[in-house]
Amino acid sequence: MSVQADTRLRRLPERGSQDIELACSIIDQARICHVGFTLEEQPYVVPMALARDVHDILLHGSVVSRLMTNLAGGLSCCVTVTHLDGLVLARSAFNSSMNYRSLMVFGHAVQVTEEQEKRQGLDLLVEHLAPGRVADVRPSTRKEVNATSLLRLPIETFSIKSRNGPPGDPKSDLDEPAWAGVIPLAVTEGKPEAAPNLAPGIRFPDYLAPKN
Repeated sequence: MSVQADTRLRRLPERGSQDIELACSIIDQARICHVGFTLEEQPYVVPMALARDVHDILLHGSVVSRLMTNLAGGLSCCVTVTHLDGLVLARSAFNSSMNYRSLMVFGHAVQVTEEQEKRQGLDLLVEHLAPGRVADVRPSTRKEVNATSLLRLPIETFSIKSRNGPPGDPKSDLDEPAWAGVIPLAVTEGKPEAAPNLAPGIRFPDYLAPKN
């Protein structure tokens, strides 16, 4: 019997949201998620790449993966995405916090079996990780596609929680002689490093050039 996930926020509910567009933006700005599930009474949390196709999360892995096999078989799961945007340093440790955006999506993934849909989904994953890459690489062979499992998880039952802004110190702490404020945090791309066996004359692709 399937149990509906409880997405209500009992603590600090004002930080919660059920905005599907915000959920999509959290996914679009992430390259990694964590997939939680329970198998034979043992809980697991597995880091995976992800992408979005309209209102579906796309996940992929080997066809012999225990995770992919069980999720394709109807095992319920929870996919989480978190962005840590800053450390919020209050005048006390108790009132210090973090600025963040987090998303939990609950449900049952569905396996994509039709070859063309599967290829398009795998291309979306590649493009999500490195936009422009699909047009540059060798197309996947049928053998490679058959060796890969692709799952769709609908973004239907989900919970968003986020915080943004300065410390919320009580008035009684405002005269404390401690610095207070926010340390912004962000994930940034470093300088690309060419493979040591890259053939001479291969041009550095424009789509990998710094965006700023």
